[in-house]
Amino acid sequence: MTSFDYDLFVIGGGSGGVRAARIASSDHGAKVAMAEEFRMGGTCVIRGCVPKKLMVFAAGHGTAIDEAAAYGWQVEKGRFDWTAFRHRLDAELNRLESIYTRNAETAGVTIYHQRATVADPHTVRLADGRSVTARHILIATGGTPFVPEPYAGLGAMTSNEIFLMDQLPRTMLVLGGGFIACEMAGILQGLGVQVTQMYRGRQILRGFDDDLQEHVAAALTQQGVNLEVNTDLTQLDRLDDGRFRATCTQGRVREYDTVLFATGRRPNVDGLGLAEAGVKLADTGAVAVDDYSQTNIPSIFAVGDVTDRIQLTPVAIREGHAFADTVFGGTPTKVDHTMVASAVFTRPEAGTVGLTEEQAKAEGPVQIYMASFRPMQTSFIDAETKALMKLVVCANTRRVLGCHFVAPGAGELIQIAAVALKMGATKDDFDRTMAVHPTMSEELVLLRHPTRTS
Repeated sequence: MTSFDYDLFVIGGGSGGVRAARIASSDHGAKVAMAEEFRMGGTCVIRGCVPKKLMVFAAGHGTAIDEAAAYGWQVEKGRFDWTAFRHRLDAELNRLESIYTRNAETAGVTIYHQRATVADPHTVRLADGRSVTARHILIATGGTPFVPEPYAGLGAMTSNEIFLMDQLPRTMLVLGGGFIACEMAGILQGLGVQVTQMYRGRQILRGFDDDLQEHVAAALTQQGVNLEVNTDLTQLDRLDDGRFRATCTQGRVREYDTVLFATGRRPNVDGLGLAEAGVKLADTGAVAVDDYSQTNIPSIFAVGDVTDRIQLTPVAIREGHAFADTVFGGTPTKVDHTMVASAVFTRPEAGTVGLTEEQAKAEGPVQIYMASFRPMQTSFIDAETKALMKLVVCANTRRVLGCHFVAPGAGELIQIAAVALKMGATKDDFDRTMAVHPTMSEELVLLRHPTRTS
């Protein structure tokens, strides 16, 4: 029987890779090593969800101060101190990184803090020149943002650099219409930056429910973001003073202190040696895997964003756990990628689970139950911020196929709704549920009559 240095070698120290390594080692007794070339914790902890959400909190306090004044508090609103926030943010990320490292090591995982590539189906080559062998190799290198050609060499930012700014710019151009672009546009506007968001499509948040798209777009505009859809960049120049001159398809030429490209992410596979090892990649560059996260090479697996299934941290974690149970626990486990809830941390937040109205209509007749209203908290002070509650219901079975919110705390609310939808709740189940008053969420069980049927 062939002897290997490790039972499992994980390339990538993000959420999916760490979960797989820990479960394989602590729960199933495997000898595990992993390599991370940057910082333990991966995109979510270091360059994504966590720092982004902390910036959302920071941006929200500006509005909260204004609301407090409207409610009668005597307050004096100063300027946001990015330097003070940045120091605290760095300290928090350092703390979380150490926790990720400590938890993996406590579980018995050997960590190599350097780059690793695949040399062959059972060999990993480390940056220091050493080679180690493993019975199984797991690719968990995630995704990476990019600046599209021909703008790559101009010094524009991606989401990787947004948290590393020495100071806040006065003006910023945000390119893109996905959740990262929308979140960053709202955050930076809330921190005092004059933001223009430019998106080439019809409306932001492509793939989300149409009503949710329109609601978030209106909120961003109301907050002061200069949102331009059906508009694309045609030329970008770096000026002598370090600023940028941008020309768009509408013929406008404007200057900005800095530019953020949030135009998409791609699987982080460059230079990993996967193609040379015979691993099949999809047309998108993602690692092609089956329902058990196995590639066409039996000893090599992949989980998380590098597979481009659903690019969400909880999905990567679930995939990593399922991989460990399948390969080392003797329990073949598939991950159910249906009814996965997600949130967009704009202000107010957007939460969604299940089918959009358009997706549901393609499968059969639907009823739409929807309400758009000003919550008590903001209507009292004549603020224009509105909430949106929408249910997409199968007209034949009455099952709730989709749930879409835009409201303060929508990310918290959608998690609870996801449990109900995953269980197969019907509109009648919602109707039988007593309301909690006075709350925004009571609208979910008070939507008695369809807004439209199609």
